[in-house]
Amino acid sequence: MKNPYDDILNLPHHVSQNHPQMSMRDRAAQFSPFAALTGYEDAIDETGRLTEQRRELSEQEQAEINSCLTSIASKLNQQPKVRVEYFVPDAVKAGGAYVTETGCAKKLSLAERTITLNTGTVIGMDDIAQISEF
Repeated sequence: MKNPYDDILNLPHHVSQNHPQMSMRDRAAQFSPFAALTGYEDAIDETGRLTEQRRELSEQEQAEINSCLTSIASKLNQQPKVRVEYFVPDAVKAGGAYVTETGCAKKLSLAERTITLNTGTVIGMDDIAQISEF
C-alpha cells in the first residue's frame, strides 16, 4: 500500500542555519498552562474563608467582665496573670475571629478603654468576651 507521504518520511530532520535550536525546556514552556484569570483563585479562597459574628454579651457576662477588670486594676502593680478572649474584626470582610491570649496585665486605661498585656497586645475593653485571673 502506497502512503502519500512516503517521499518525505525518511528525510533527515531539518536544522536551521539562521536560528539556534530551542532547548527542550523552552519548547515545553510553550505548551504549559497559563493563568487566564489572575487573582481569581485568591478571590475564591477569600470568599470561602469563614468569619465569626460578634456575640452580644448578656448583662451578667458584662458584669463579670467589669468585676474582673476592677480586680485587675486594684492589683495592677503586681501585674496579675490573665487570660483574655476577645474579638478581632476582620480587615477584609464582615465579622472577625475570637482570639484567646494569656499574659500579665501591664496597663489598664479607662480613658482609652484598653488593657495592655506584657506581650505588647492592646485589647479594647469593648472587644472582651471573657477575662479571668489565675
